[in-house]
Amino acid sequence: MASTPGILTDWPWTPLGTFKYVVLAPGFIYSIYQYIVRDEAERDTSSLVVIPLLLWRMIHNQIWISISRHRTAKGNARIVDKGLEFDQVDRERNWDDQILLNGVLFYLVANLTAKGRNLPLWRTDGVVITFLLHAGPVEFLYYWLHRALHHHYLYSRYHSHHHSSIVTEPITSVIHPFAEHLTYFLLFAIPMLTVLFTGTASLSVYILYLTYIDFMNNMGHCNFEIIPNRLFTLFPPLKYFLYTPSFHSLHHTQFRTNYSLFMPLYDYIYGTLDNSSDSLYEKSLKREEEVADVVYLTHLTTPESIYHLRLGFADLASRPHTSTWFTWFLSPITIGSMLLTWIYGRTFVVERNQFEKLKMQTWAIPKFNVQYFLQWQKQAINSLIEDAIVEADQKGCKVLSLGLLNQGEELNIYGGLYVQRNPKLRVRVVDGSSLAVAVVLNSIPKSATQVLLRGKLTKVAYALSYSLCQRGIQVAVLHEEEYRKLNKSFNTKFESSPVLSKGYSQNIWLVGDGLTNEEQMKAPKGTTFIPFSQLPPRIVRKDCFYHCTPAMKAPRSIENVHSCENWLPRRVMSAWRIAGVVHAMEGWTEHECGYTMSNIDQVWKATLRHGFQPVPTPTPCGSM
Repeated sequence: MASTPGILTDWPWTPLGTFKYVVLAPGFIYSIYQYIVRDEAERDTSSLVVIPLLLWRMIHNQIWISISRHRTAKGNARIVDKGLEFDQVDRERNWDDQILLNGVLFYLVANLTAKGRNLPLWRTDGVVITFLLHAGPVEFLYYWLHRALHHHYLYSRYHSHHHSSIVTEPITSVIHPFAEHLTYFLLFAIPMLTVLFTGTASLSVYILYLTYIDFMNNMGHCNFEIIPNRLFTLFPPLKYFLYTPSFHSLHHTQFRTNYSLFMPLYDYIYGTLDNSSDSLYEKSLKREEEVADVVYLTHLTTPESIYHLRLGFADLASRPHTSTWFTWFLSPITIGSMLLTWIYGRTFVVERNQFEKLKMQTWAIPKFNVQYFLQWQKQAINSLIEDAIVEADQKGCKVLSLGLLNQGEELNIYGGLYVQRNPKLRVRVVDGSSLAVAVVLNSIPKSATQVLLRGKLTKVAYALSYSLCQRGIQVAVLHEEEYRKLNKSFNTKFESSPVLSKGYSQNIWLVGDGLTNEEQMKAPKGTTFIPFSQLPPRIVRKDCFYHCTPAMKAPRSIENVHSCENWLPRRVMSAWRIAGVVHAMEGWTEHECGYTMSNIDQVWKATLRHGFQPVPTPTPCGSM
C-alpha cells in the first residue's frame, strides 16, 4: 500500500479474494457461446486464445520466480544482499491481478470490435510495427511517466507501493496500484491498438509482445545478473538499448536514477543514469556462489509440498503447509515431479538466511516422506544424504544439521553412519536431538507429575524418558515391550521410573510416530499432546491441546525469513534446524549424531542466549 493511497488504489475484484477469476467468466462464456452458435465461416477463434495466453503468462512468471529464488539462495551473481520479509510477500501475493486485467480487456476488444476477431496467426509487418512503436513512443513516454510518478504527490499516493520492495523479485515488477496499472496498459496499448486498427494485427504479435514485456520486467527485477558481458563487448551500443538487472536494481535502491523502461537510452540523454551502473554490473557478474556456515538438510514431505517450497508458489510458502484445493488442478505436474524424483534427483538449495555473521542455507533432498519408509529406497536416500554432507565438507561449511526424516536408527543410525564412513569430516554433523528434548521438556507444565509416552521409541524418546525420570516425573507407557526397553536403557536408578499404564487417564501425552486416531479418542478431555517426533500427529480432537513439533521462535535478527518451515507458523523454526545454528554460534567442535547427545541444559541455555524463544502455548484444536 502506498504511504498515502490515492483514488483507484485497490483492484475492483479485491473483495472476491481467491474467487477473483470469476470476472473472466462473462467473456469466456460469451466467446464459447458465439463459437458454438455461429456458422463456421463466422466463428471467431481469436477470443479462444485469451485463456491459453493468460495461462502461459502465469507459467512464464512462475518460472522466473522459481529461478530467481534459487539463484539468489545460491548467491552467484546476486545483486542486493538484503533479505525479504513476510510483509513483502504479502504485498506481492496478488501479482496475477495485472494478468487478470489484461484478460478482461482482451475479451472486451475481441467481442466488441470487428477488427479484434479472427486474427491471423502471423503478420510480419505487424510484428515490425509493434516493436518499432515500443522502441520509440512507448519507451520515451514511459521514461517521462516514470519520472512523473516520482514526484512527491504521485509517489506518495501510488508509486511508493512498488518501491516498498528494496530487494526485488520478478513479481515485484507488476506490483502497482490499480490506477497505475491502467496507465501502463494505455501505454503498452499504443502498439497493440495501432496494429489492430491498421489491420496488421495477428495472434503471434500479441503473444510475442506480451511475452517480451513479461520477460524484460521479470529479468529487471530478478536480483541476479544474467546478461553476459561479451554481448556489450561485441556490440558496445547495446548498452543504450538493453538494460540489465543490476541497472534497474539501482533504481530501487537509489530511487532517483535509472528511470528507463527496458532501454537505458533516455537516462543517458537526460542525465539520470546512476554513476555506479557499470561497476555494479561488473561486480555482480563476478560474484561467486556463497559458502554457508550452516546447512540445514531437509526433504520434501507430501507430493504437493513442491508448491509450498520457497522455490514454488511464494504465497503458499509464506503460510504453514496445509492442503490447498487448487493444487488438485496441478495433479499432472505433481505426479510428474514425483516420478522424476524417483528416477533421478539431486540435492538443491532452497533458502538462505543470515544470522549476525553466520551464513545459513537450507538444502532439500528430492525425496518424499513415503519414500523414507520403503526399504528399496534406503540406499538411494543414504547416498543423497552422504553426498550432501561430503559436498558441505568440501565447500568449507562448519555445521550440517539433519532435519525431518534424514536421520533415524534404521536409516543411518541417527546420522552416525556418515561420520563412521567419513572419519575425517571437518563439517560437524548435528541431528538436533538434545535441543528437541530440551524443547519438549520445557513445554511440559511445571506442575506435571506424570506423562504418557506414546509412539515409536527413538533417540529423542529415550532421552526424554531419562530426563523426566531424573526430574521426578513419572513416565507411563502402554505396552510391555516399551516398558521393558525403557527400563533396560536406564543405567541409573531414579526416584521415578517408567511404569506400565493400565489406561489412558494421563492428561499430558508425549507423542511420536505411530500414534493412532483411536488412541487419541481415548484421551481425557483437555489432554495436551506434545510431539517429540519430526512429523506432527493428525489433529482429531477439538477438545484437546496440540503443541507443534519441537520448534522455537526465531529472533528478529535472522534475515531473509519469508517462508514457513513446513507446518510451522511464521518465523518459527524446528529444533533440528536451530540446533545446527546454535552449534555453529557456540563454536562446538564435536558431532551430535549417532547415539551421542549433547548436554541438554547447556544446549537449551545457549539457544535462549542467542535469542530463540519458546513457542506460545497452543489453544484447542492446535491453532496457534
